[in-house]
Amino acid sequence: MHRYVQVLRNTLLAVVMTSLSTTAMAADKHYNVTAPDGVAIAVQELGDPNGPAIVFIHGLLGSRLNWEKQTASPDLQRYRMITYDMRGHGLSGKPDDAAAYRDGRRYADDLAAVLKASHAQRPVLVGWSLGGLIMSSYLAAYGDTAISGAIYVDGVIELDPALITPHPPVYAALASDDLKIHLDAVRSFLGLCFHTQPDSATFERLLSNAAMASWTMTRTIPSMTAAVTEGLPKARVPVLVLYGSQDALVQVKPSIARARQLNPRIRTMLYDDSGHAPFLEEAQRFNRDLATFVDQALQAHGTLP
Repeated sequence: MHRYVQVLRNTLLAVVMTSLSTTAMAADKHYNVTAPDGVAIAVQELGDPNGPAIVFIHGLLGSRLNWEKQTASPDLQRYRMITYDMRGHGLSGKPDDAAAYRDGRRYADDLAAVLKASHAQRPVLVGWSLGGLIMSSYLAAYGDTAISGAIYVDGVIELDPALITPHPPVYAALASDDLKIHLDAVRSFLGLCFHTQPDSATFERLLSNAAMASWTMTRTIPSMTAAVTEGLPKARVPVLVLYGSQDALVQVKPSIARARQLNPRIRTMLYDDSGHAPFLEEAQRFNRDLATFVDQALQAHGTLP
C-alpha cells in the first residue's frame, strides 16, 4: 500500500509540474528589439509559444493593448501571438527627430526586426489602420517569402484624401502644441474609431495609451511615405481586406476598390455593425474569422502543425 501511495504521489507530482511548466510557457514574454536605426521596439508574446504565429500591428495612437480581446481570448491561446508597439507608441522608443517617422521603410524594417528576433516561422500578419500601410511597406522591401498571409483590418491602403474621411478640426488639433487642445483631439480621434463604443474602463485605458504617443510622430504621419503600389501587388500569399461598414475614419468602398486594383487576388469581408475597430467591436466574430484565416493560410503552405 505504501508503495502504491508513493507511486500515485509521484504521478500526481509529475502531472502538476507538467501543468505548471505549460502555464509558464504560455505566460507573457516581454523583450525589446533594436531597429536598424537604433530605435528600441517593445515586443510582447502570449499564447502557445509552439503554436502557429500571428504578428499584430496596431494603428495610429495605439499599442499592443489594442489587441487584448485577441491575446486574452481562450479561443486563440493555441496560437503564438506576437504584439509590438510601433516606434513613437507605447513602450517603444520615441525619437524627437521627425525623420524617424517620415520614411515608411523604417516601419517596415521595425517589423522585419521583430520577425527576425522572434524567430516566428511564416507568421500571419494582422495590421490595423496605419498597420496596413506598414504591411505594404514591408512587402515592398522584403516580399512575402517569410509570411503565410496578411489581414488588413480597416487598413489605410494609401494616405490619399480620397480614401480618408476628412476630420479637419480633429487632425489640426492633434498637431497643436497646446496640451488641452491636443488631448481633447486625442479623445475625439479615439471616439471616431468606434461605431459601438467600448466600456468606459477600456476606453479610458486606450485613451491613456493614445496620450503616450509621440507628438512628433503624430504630426509627421500625414507626410509618411509608403510603398503601397510596390508592396501590395507583391503578395502571393492569402490576403484578407476586412472593414467595419460603419468606419468613420477610412472610406470603405474606395479603399476596397483601390486594394483590388493593386492586387486582384485579395479577399474582402465586411462587418455591418462595426466601425474602425471590428476586432474590438465584434471581437468574438473577428477571432473566429482570424483563426479560420490563419489555419487556411498555413494549410496552403503546408505549415500548420
